[in-house]
Amino acid sequence: MAKRKVQRRMRTILGEDPTAMVWCEVHKRIPKPPADAHHAAGKGRLKPRHHWLLYVGAVAFFFVVVPMMLIDKLGDRLGGATPDRRSRSSRTASGGTSADGRPTTRDSERGERTDGVFDGDWDLSAGRLLLRWYTQSPNPKRLVLLAPGRVCLAASPRRRLSPTKADDFRIVAEYPSSEVRVDGETGQPRGFATFRLCFTDGSWLELGRLAEPADADSFLRHVAAGN
Repeated sequence: MAKRKVQRRMRTILGEDPTAMVWCEVHKRIPKPPADAHHAAGKGRLKPRHHWLLYVGAVAFFFVVVPMMLIDKLGDRLGGATPDRRSRSSRTASGGTSADGRPTTRDSERGERTDGVFDGDWDLSAGRLLLRWYTQSPNPKRLVLLAPGRVCLAASPRRRLSPTKADDFRIVAEYPSSEVRVDGETGQPRGFATFRLCFTDGSWLELGRLAEPADADSFLRHVAAGN
C-alpha cells in the first residue's frame, strides 16, 4: 500500500482523500504522431528520460561485452568451427532476410500500430494527452487519482521514482467526471492488468504496469463497481 507520506501528499494536492488511486504507465511505446499534430502540441518528448545508470550500462556493453563477443567469434573461426546451416535456415524462416537478400513476409508486415495504446485520433482528448505525456514529467509513471466529480493524473518531476515513497508529485492533468470514465476489470493477472480512460469525445487511452498490487486490486475493484 502507499506509504503515509504519499497519502499525505495526495490529500494536500487534492484537498481531500481520493476514493481510489494507482500508479501506472503507458504500457507500450507511444506511436509516432503526424508531424503537424506533434508540432502543434509543441514537439514534446515521446519517450521517457532514462536514469544515467542506463547509459553507463549501455556504454559498458558496447565497449566491454561486444569486443569480447567478437574475440570469441574470431577464435571459433580460427579454430575451424563452421556455422550450423540448420540454425541459419531457422533464423531465415522466423524473420530477417531470405537467401536472395529480400525481406521476408514477417519483416514486410511489421509496422507502427496504435491499437492497444489509444484510439488513434491525435486531435481528440486521449491523443492530446499522449502528446504532452512526457512534457509534463520525464518519468513514465503517473498516479491516477479518483475523487468525487473528477479524475486527476499526477506525476513527479524526477527521472527516477519510487511509487511508495514519492512525495513531490503534482497534478499534471485533471478532468471532470462528466468528461472521462475509467473502465477496468477485476481478476486480471497481476503485472499485466490494464484499464482505460474513456473520454466523452469517443477517444480512449489504455494504461498498464500498475504498481503496488494491493492498490491496483483496490483501484480495479472500485472502477469495476462503477466508480
